[in-house]
Amino acid sequence: MSKRELKLSKIRIGDISISYYIRPSKLYPSPKTVIFIHGFPFNKNTWKQQLLQLDEDYTGIAIDVRGHGLSTNGHGFFSVDVFAKDLVEFIRKLDLNHVILCGISMGGYIALRTYELIGQQLKGLILCDTNSLSDDNKGKQKRFDSIQALLKYGRRPFAIGFIANVFHDKTIRENPEAVELIKSCIRRNEVASICATQLALASRTDTTHSLKTIIIPTLIIKGKHDKLMSEEQTNILIENIPDVRYMEFEESGHLPNLEEPEKFNAVLNDFLRNIPL
Repeated sequence: MSKRELKLSKIRIGDISISYYIRPSKLYPSPKTVIFIHGFPFNKNTWKQQLLQLDEDYTGIAIDVRGHGLSTNGHGFFSVDVFAKDLVEFIRKLDLNHVILCGISMGGYIALRTYELIGQQLKGLILCDTNSLSDDNKGKQKRFDSIQALLKYGRRPFAIGFIANVFHDKTIRENPEAVELIKSCIRRNEVASICATQLALASRTDTTHSLKTIIIPTLIIKGKHDKLMSEEQTNILIENIPDVRYMEFEESGHLPNLEEPEKFNAVLNDFLRNIPL
């Protein structure tokens, strides 16, 4: 298999089937693996550019979270805890040892909860446009209102509003491929799955208390024009995680891996090269 080839695979985890892309390292099977975890309500396709340009010493895997992309819903009762436990079982079933998690937005919530569950097995964290806080009442109500609007009006207006929130204005003007990719991700998800995930995000636990226990190298990435994650939320991560590096992306909103992919990949690979085996 070529080191640049993405292979589409599936694996059974408990009550679901998880779909994932894998790009093997040049020494496949490699002891070093990066697992990419997408945001809400996207899928593994948002990580293709990272997989294709990943340092060839690493195997890259991008998963579809339960109920997203080509992964099945299972019992349908979603929570960030359930998503994290799916990931723990995924790592166990594939017998992955030297694992770095790279999560964006919801993927970051999942990565932080996974660290609480199996931190001793992880070698690094990359947390992109995410935070450790649970939703306050205002945030919860916003998600509940979004569910009602989605059920009443469908995915199209939801997708239009989502595009305006997640991308920097420059991206919307100059990068139609990224915009269309996100629209496509939303169209491919069932309305019931989007609603169930909104409830999962509204009910997620606060992981701030665990940040000081993160003893592995951690990279924090944030788009300067992110409308969904505040500077204060990002600072909580930077100030509490002991071994942390921070990078701001000047021309990105909420999705720097799609908005400035070349810079993102360079920063990602530089970080990976400095993680000790």
